[in-house]
Amino acid sequence: MTYLAKPKLHHPTLARNKVGYTRRDYEGRVSTLCAGCGHDSISAAIIQACWELDVEPHRVAKLSGIGCSSKTPDYFLGASHGFNTVHGRMPSVLTGANLANRDLLYLGVSGDGDSASIGLGQFAHVMRRGVNMVYIVENNGVYGLTKGQFSATADRGSKSKKGVINPDAPVDLIGMALQLGATYVARSFSGDKEQLVPLIKGAIAHRGAAFIDVISPCVAFNNHAGSTRSYDYVREHNEAVSRIDFISPRNEITAEVEPGGFVDVEQHDGTVLRLRKLHADYDPTDRVAAMSHVQALQAQGEVVTGLLYVEAESGDLHEALNTSARPLNALDEAVLCPGEAALARLNASLR
Repeated sequence: MTYLAKPKLHHPTLARNKVGYTRRDYEGRVSTLCAGCGHDSISAAIIQACWELDVEPHRVAKLSGIGCSSKTPDYFLGASHGFNTVHGRMPSVLTGANLANRDLLYLGVSGDGDSASIGLGQFAHVMRRGVNMVYIVENNGVYGLTKGQFSATADRGSKSKKGVINPDAPVDLIGMALQLGATYVARSFSGDKEQLVPLIKGAIAHRGAAFIDVISPCVAFNNHAGSTRSYDYVREHNEAVSRIDFISPRNEITAEVEPGGFVDVEQHDGTVLRLRKLHADYDPTDRVAAMSHVQALQAQGEVVTGLLYVEAESGDLHEALNTSARPLNALDEAVLCPGEAALARLNASLR
């Protein structure tokens, strides 16, 4: 029944956030993906994160490429700006839009085929340039739209639905993001909403290139025994580096927690957050250690999830290029065309 439109009426008792929107206001059209697809869970997490952060939908620009994953922006934030680009070219289009209007929140949604195959070069450059964006890869290790071939992220030795063994080494997007300078790097699982929502919230609040690799099983072609992207495999091999939540920036709240212990911390809104310290030897601010930790556990067949790396004092492309604080698309002709005298001064400075 995916051709049916969602009703526009909202129940009057639905809770509203600080900007007056209900969670329903962050939804999009009815999904046409397979029932049980992990991508729909990611869409739900994005909806929840934006609602909890009081993001105004019209302040968001969502961009995607080609594939099942790139269809999903139609299923969330229906009142936001949207652009479906060509295969693998989402990062360059998003970079151009970001340079023209820095005031929007840029959300790029892609897949393992869209980013790790034809779009691999685009992915690399948007990470190293520090474009201020949230880049989410919905990673299922398979080409679902073309009947189940292995994608570039499929693990060597994993088995397809037809029983074929993958002989190729996988492209590790997490490792690439860390090497190329992304300042917020995380991995999660579409079936773990408690972890995924705060990771998305943290990425939205971060300035710079924020990358989240989300393992998202394909129920049609990659959810069987022998697949390393199935629900059962990820649940059995998930190794979380931390148990996390997200707190919006306000006056500092401090707490001391002994390794293995927990403490209840009262938040600004009166709610209580229980913090538990796990993995006392893991430091998410150490880029080299993060790469080593991911590779070490990957060699043991573990899927490492959580906030893997964050650079608190990060910058973005606008800072590197020293662009105008006023969005370029808002500059008038007098500023953009200052006249012959200004051109003469510029030419003289280059002599």
